[in-house]
Amino acid sequence: MASLFRWLGRSLYWIWRGLMGFGQLAVSLVFVLLLAASLTTYLSNRIPAPRPKTTLVIDLNAHLVEQAAPRTDNLLSASLLHQTDSGDIELRDVLAALDAAAQDPAIDRVLLKTDGLQVSGIAILHEVAHALDHFRKTGKPVIAWADHYDQRQYFLAAHADRLYLDPLGQVLFQGFGHYRNYYRDALDRLGIKVNLIRVGTYKSFGESYVANGPSPAALEADQTLYHALWADFDQAIENARHQPAGMIDQSIDHLPQDLAALQGNAAKLALSQHWVDALVTPDELTNLLKKNGHEDGKAKDFRQISLDDYVSRLPDPKSDDGVAVIVAEGEIQDGDAPAGTIGGTTTADLVRAAREDDQVKALVLRVDSPGGSAHASELIRRELALTQAAGKPVVVSMGNLAASGGYWLSLSADEVIADPDTVTGSIGVFALIPTADGLMNKAGIHTGGVTTTWLSDADNLLRPLNPRFTKILQSSVNHLYQDFIQRTATARRLSPQAVDTVAQGRVWTGAQALNYHLIDHLGLFQDALKSARKRAHLAENSPVHYYDPNPSPWQRWLNLIGQSLLPDPLVTWLSQGTRALNPALAVSSSPQMRTDLGVLIGPLLKGTAPFIPLTHCLCQIP
Repeated sequence: MASLFRWLGRSLYWIWRGLMGFGQLAVSLVFVLLLAASLTTYLSNRIPAPRPKTTLVIDLNAHLVEQAAPRTDNLLSASLLHQTDSGDIELRDVLAALDAAAQDPAIDRVLLKTDGLQVSGIAILHEVAHALDHFRKTGKPVIAWADHYDQRQYFLAAHADRLYLDPLGQVLFQGFGHYRNYYRDALDRLGIKVNLIRVGTYKSFGESYVANGPSPAALEADQTLYHALWADFDQAIENARHQPAGMIDQSIDHLPQDLAALQGNAAKLALSQHWVDALVTPDELTNLLKKNGHEDGKAKDFRQISLDDYVSRLPDPKSDDGVAVIVAEGEIQDGDAPAGTIGGTTTADLVRAAREDDQVKALVLRVDSPGGSAHASELIRRELALTQAAGKPVVVSMGNLAASGGYWLSLSADEVIADPDTVTGSIGVFALIPTADGLMNKAGIHTGGVTTTWLSDADNLLRPLNPRFTKILQSSVNHLYQDFIQRTATARRLSPQAVDTVAQGRVWTGAQALNYHLIDHLGLFQDALKSARKRAHLAENSPVHYYDPNPSPWQRWLNLIGQSLLPDPLVTWLSQGTRALNPALAVSSSPQMRTDLGVLIGPLLKGTAPFIPLTHCLCQIP
């Protein structure tokens, strides 16, 4: 009997071993098959090297940004809702592609397509325009085509050797400037009061909630800014197209009669005014591009490679001593934040990581921000100061916007370089606190209770703001403003009085900021890289390493499933509530109103709000 049990035991043991071995073999086999499939897919999808006489097609049907934000409305939601979104194109990819193509013997021209291009400012256009001019200096042409050009799209197209327009298209110049909404009367009717605590005559953020129109100071600042930016903008286009000075303003002034004289044919008007070189349909463009040995017989098209495909073939930066680049784009907020927004903790951690990397010998901070949290701005500036103290040069490159908190970030740098049309300055501080006691009274809702001190419930937004609390907030804002002034004076080697004269929340162009010694030089991003390399005693071709935020697993999941399927209770509540009281305030009717009123609704729904001083510029880039 014992031998029988031993035999059964051995049999079960070997059966178990066999099953385990078979399982391990199956897992290994599956792994090998997956690896082989992945390798096969990679090799089959790998973009082949471009053949001679290939056209690099740069189709900018997207948002052109410094740093692509994580997508939260694509994939699943886009499929279910049948939506399409062209997404973001990063400036670094466009610049890298043009630089590489200029030296690539297989690429002999660029086709620039600007339909759908969206940009947030002028400085980023200057970067691409300069790269296009650099490409053309090699003797290779740039050809631009679109079915329509707005003034920003045309700004880039003007740097082409040949500029084509669809026969049904148009070139539209509009100028700069905008009107804002002002909500004082509407908020009074709703019973909502906005308490604005600020320092700075020109600090206009908040005026929309406490006034029915812009202040004289805001109008003065906007007029100075927009006229300076427009003068640079149209002069650059006129120079690129060899047009006489003032031609754009003249064409805008005479547009109604000039267009009527051509029976409304906007394309012929653009051709007659020499804004374009020819009117060309898409098929005619293809035939033009097929000539001179450029035809791809297999594809029955011209030989071409897209921007994405070309960038995917560019080699990764060498693992060698070089320059770190950190992009600070978007609103500055406390804590962590994904790419496309500046988190105080996130960006400070990136600066620290670059500082502690032995292969990083210098750092370039590329700023495109209207500001935000003063605390987060200081957290990042402090890490930049520590980087300088560690012996690594810091160069700030200002893009479209580096205002208020965005300017604060530049106060620990060996050199600050801005584009002539960067919007910067706005040295000022404010706090914005809405209270809804009037709205509660309208709804028949009342509050009451017991507190041990008058401060215990001072942040209750459903009661009027205590005057003593307002006094405390004003003192804090005043102190922070003086701190901002002193830090600027120390960084720029100016007296506090000199800084205060050009501060007060006033915004300036980069060229104006240079005159007031708020920056060191005018230049492009490439100038900042060149300066950083020189300061760190690096070779001209030393590698550039981008430090970007890594999304968390949760963020990756949101990117996958999308958030557009989720309801927005705040917007629903606001839309219903305001529609009942005043149909003109329905949030769904205006994106600007949705943004403006969203600033107030979040704190009001919570009922309380911590006091957060902000260094933010209500700068709408033209």
